[in-house]
Amino acid sequence: MDIYYLIWIFTCCITLVNADVHPIIIHGHYFIDSVTKEPFYIKGIDYQPGGSSAVSEHSDPLSDPVRCARDVVLFQELGINTVRIYSVNSHLNHDKCMTMLAKAGIYLFLDVNSPLPNHHLNRYEPWNNYNLYYFENIFKIVEQFSHYNNTLGFIAGNEIVNDPISASVAAPYIKAVVRDIKTYIEYNSPRVIPVGYSAADDLNYRMSLAQYLECADENPKESIDFYGVNSYQWCGDQTFYSSGYNILVNDYKGFSKPIFFSEYGCNEVLPRNFDEVPILYTNDMIDVFSGGLVYEFTQEPNNYGLVEVLANGDVKILRDFIQLKKKFDTLPDLDYNYIVQSMKKNAKEIQTKLKTFKTSIPTCEPAYPNLDISKGVPPTIAQTLMETGIEVQHGTYVTLSTEEMTSKFQFFQENGEKLNIVNTIDAFIETEEEKPPPPQISSPKRETSNSEPKLEPPSTSPIDDDANNAFFDMFHKVIDPVKNFCANLFN
Repeated sequence: MDIYYLIWIFTCCITLVNADVHPIIIHGHYFIDSVTKEPFYIKGIDYQPGGSSAVSEHSDPLSDPVRCARDVVLFQELGINTVRIYSVNSHLNHDKCMTMLAKAGIYLFLDVNSPLPNHHLNRYEPWNNYNLYYFENIFKIVEQFSHYNNTLGFIAGNEIVNDPISASVAAPYIKAVVRDIKTYIEYNSPRVIPVGYSAADDLNYRMSLAQYLECADENPKESIDFYGVNSYQWCGDQTFYSSGYNILVNDYKGFSKPIFFSEYGCNEVLPRNFDEVPILYTNDMIDVFSGGLVYEFTQEPNNYGLVEVLANGDVKILRDFIQLKKKFDTLPDLDYNYIVQSMKKNAKEIQTKLKTFKTSIPTCEPAYPNLDISKGVPPTIAQTLMETGIEVQHGTYVTLSTEEMTSKFQFFQENGEKLNIVNTIDAFIETEEEKPPPPQISSPKRETSNSEPKLEPPSTSPIDDDANNAFFDMFHKVIDPVKNFCANLFN
């Protein structure tokens, strides 16, 4: 056998065991590993220790490396691949914590709003916050976190529409924020990162809001890239049918974007057994939903916690943590044959839409039930900011010592006995750490001379409609044989 062929095969095999953290992209209504081309299913938790009040001028969930090391150790013990963080302070450094997450193979969904003044939309009077100060903060966050490969997506809003008043004014502003973030990414980010929304699963707005945020008329950037659903309808001893999950799947079956549970885990019946978790990864759901995020990691007043953080920083593991870990550890194997067939079907649907409508994004309807969209999407006010960029130090992976990757806190069982687990992050993923360079500051776009070719911005969307058929053909013809070869090689 040709030595170069052997080298190529060996290189592919190394790639398939995830030697580094791969950005996640979107094809159709699936999240995809950009290197292996395998579908990515979210198995994660919502993470905001201390609640919204924990975000301040001096701290946020990703600004304290000592606390991050403690929690990432527990993330690995739980066996997750994704966390969602609801707010960060754009003025703080997040390099060490993001490096820890990346080394642990954990991706991040990041909400761009925060409870700090002028850092979020007022759901009842969104025009008051839709201003340059608001966008400066959002764009700083995007500028920082776009440089981490494990940033999976930005969430432009969480449950902004949740009652008749907000439904009468807020929806067009959500589309505007999505559009403006995607435009900023187009001109300033090193790669295209998905932008979406997280919705309360209110039957009054379940489909109308999803379809409105999915659609676009003249500007495709007004269409979300993914949709998160905060669903708490499976409570206690229920089934796929008695919980209404079957209706949820049927409602979203024709949705063109990836959907996942951005929050789930009802606590009306305690203790939580998380019987819904394995269902989320079976054929009943995997062709519509891309997994989910359990609410939530730390115990707060609302009583959803998996762990309790003690006054000295030590952690007590609660029963919910143990139960969730059992469910995660015994998840059924994904039916890849079923997934591949679903992906091929999705690709054909996209191609049909492209031939018929020249786009895979649905055209907006004149009206949607229970929403007032009559005033239209407001025009951007941040064009100059989007074109010139925000001056802020970019996020970058850094070199961490074993000491920094080791928790300085102790872990205890609920009965108070010490829990013996490995207290150092298992760094099985490589990151491209850099020696401290001069501060990387985004600067205004440079002028291009007649003798210098003008640089075009990257693709406006993580979805390349024209490449879908080729992508799925390659998925079968290249990836599957190599995977099989590698499996046989190492068995």
